Parts: sequence; structure tokens; C-alpha cells
Amino acid sequence: MEILVGDIAEALKESVERSNPRHADNRNDVTQGIHGHLHHFSPGHHLWLNKFVPQLQSLAAKYHVGNYVAIRGTNERIFESMPIYARLGMHILFYGREQVKLLEGSKCIEEFLMEQSKREGQIYDSPESRNHIPSFIHTYNIETSELLYPPESPAYKNFNDFFYRKLRPGARPVQNPDHEFCSVADCRLVVYPAVHDAQTFWIKGDEFTVPALLGLDKSDPLCQALEGGSLASFRLAPSDYHRFHSLADATVVGEPRDVPGQYFTVNPQAVNEKDLDVLSANKRSVLLLNHDATNKKIAFVAVGALLVGSIHWTVSAGSKVRRGDELGFFAYGGSTIVAILEPGMVEWDSDLVANSSPPKPSRLGIETMMKVGWSVGKVPNDKK
Repeated sequence: MEILVGDIAEALKESVERSNPRHADNRNDVTQGIHGHLHHFSPGHHLWLNKFVPQLQSLAAKYHVGNYVAIRGTNERIFESMPIYARLGMHILFYGREQVKLLEGSKCIEEFLMEQSKREGQIYDSPESRNHIPSFIHTYNIETSELLYPPESPAYKNFNDFFYRKLRPGARPVQNPDHEFCSVADCRLVVYPAVHDAQTFWIKGDEFTVPALLGLDKSDPLCQALEGGSLASFRLAPSDYHRFHSLADATVVGEPRDVPGQYFTVNPQAVNEKDLDVLSANKRSVLLLNHDATNKKIAFVAVGALLVGSIHWTVSAGSKVRRGDELGFFAYGGSTIVAILEPGMVEWDSDLVANSSPPKPSRLGIETMMKVGWSVGKVPNDKK
């Protein structure tokens, strides 16, 4: 077991190095490294992976290699495959129950994932990395017409500049003016009327609590105010626009507060795993908002993940924000925003609740594909 996990760790390290434009086999093709997907495993493709993990195909067949997401307003569900790095990160964490227990007390694995995450950030901060932009656009079919600056613009001094790219004004209009809450990101979303519902259908980590997520003692007044509150989880994939926005008209209370942690993957299979609470274990940063309409608190938690370089805020204490206004951005990697609202503040849109909470508690919810500004809920009539 340890040899296999070691081999997978070496494969992850190699995939990170192959994302470096200076690597001999890179060829400015993002799929040659961390962005390869399952359909790239055709004969002769990614032979370097077989050197480390000849059984990766069988591992991919045995374990999840992607997720189904719901397309809003339709009955359609599409399958999104994991990039190579996310799949390798999953195997490192969850190849077996014994390995999960080993990792919870393993500084070696934690330090390795932190090291690789920082290394990827260095690679994508290099001037040469901007040569990856055309391949990234092609691989993920990114809509370039909505960009504030065209892909060839000198505004992108490196790949990370493009990764947390800005969009032109009006590209993400706020919808449903009579609904007070909107999506904070281009993302895959689940919503729950109460935190315990999220623990039933989505966040299975047996150590997940609001105080643990916020990095506070349970006696803290904020934790007590949010007890029994509503929860939304906005998951961003690497291909997404990576700036995040306010879900409501509000005022920023105090400065953002960083909580140190790990760099585990936040893929749904990790969040759904009961033996390790990745959301409370990972590096994160907490912003507190005071909602204008109800004068109640919203904890806005930006959670880092495997290969996420850093979390940046573009607001500060006292900032007044409207729904859809920018709050900050993630440097490279997939990542998640968790919002927790005081009890009674929000009535989530019914279609989102239906996708997130299936009729049978034994089944998991399904995420809904969202864009910044789309409606997610409103203040209940009896609270207005």
C-alpha cells in the first residue's frame, strides 16, 4: 500500500513539473501535465504516467474519475471528468480506509501536498507560463468574448494573471432583482436550509462543524449566532472564472482572517468522505459580512485546495458591497467558497434545494452548474 501511494505521489510531482513551460515534453500544451483528462489516456498518450503508476487505468475504473452536475432549468445532467492532478490527489487520500487513517497523522503527505501546491504557483507565476494560455483556452473551451482583456493582451504577464482574469462589465449581470441572494462564483453549487442537512447529503466529514470551519471556539459569539444556520457550497473547477463575488448587499465587518491548513483536494468525493473533513482541514480565509436587509451575519469562507496558490481579497473592513460585487480571487487551482448564514435569513431557490437534497437520505445530493449573479434565494416573506 505505501509503495503504491508513493508511486502516485511521484506521479503527481511529475505532472506538476510537466506543467512547466521549460520541461522538454511540455510543448506549451496544458494536457501534457496536470490538465490531462481521462479521455487523453489513449494508446501512446501520457506514457510517463505508466512509469509511475502502471495500474492508473484500473484505479480510475475502480474509483470515481469525475462528477455529474445538473444544468439549471433543464433535466440534463452532464459528467465532468477530473484533471490528472485531482485524480492523483484523490488516490493519495482515499486509496483505502487504512490509508485515510494513516494520512490523518502523516506529516509527510501533508508537507508533500503543500510543497507541490506552492511549486505549481511558482510555475504559473513565471513569465514563460503565459504561453500556456492558448492551450488552456482550447482545452476548456473558455469563452474569450467576455474577457476584459483579449488572451494575447500584455495585461497577462503570466498564466496566473489569466487564471484569475477579469471579465468585461455586464458579463455577469445580477438576475432576479426580487431575490436578495445570488451566486458568488461560476461554480457547481449545493445549498441547505440548515447545516445538519448539509451533513446528511453532502459534507460527510465526521469532524465538520461551524466552529471547525471558521477556526473558532464553539463559545465564540459568531459561532453561536450561526448555529443552526443555512449553508451553501460553491465549488470552482480549474476552468472557471476564479474571481468571487458577494452573494448579497452587505457591509464587510473587520478584515479577512486567515486560517492555516492543508492542501487536500476539495473534489466532491473528498467532501463526501466521512473519515476526513477536508473543508475544515484545508487552508482557508474567512470574511464576515453584515447583511443590509436583515442586519444578520454571513460567514464567507474561501477554502484553498490542492495546487491552489493563494487566496486574495479585494475588499477590506467597512467596504459596502452590492450583490455581484467582487470580493476577491483565487490564484491557480480548483477551490471552494462556503457561505453560512444566520438562521431564518434565506429561503433557497426550490430547484437548488431539490438537486442538493434527494428524497432518500441514503443518496448524495448533486451540484447545480451556476454563474455569478444567478439567483440562489431570497429573504423569507416573514423576515422582510
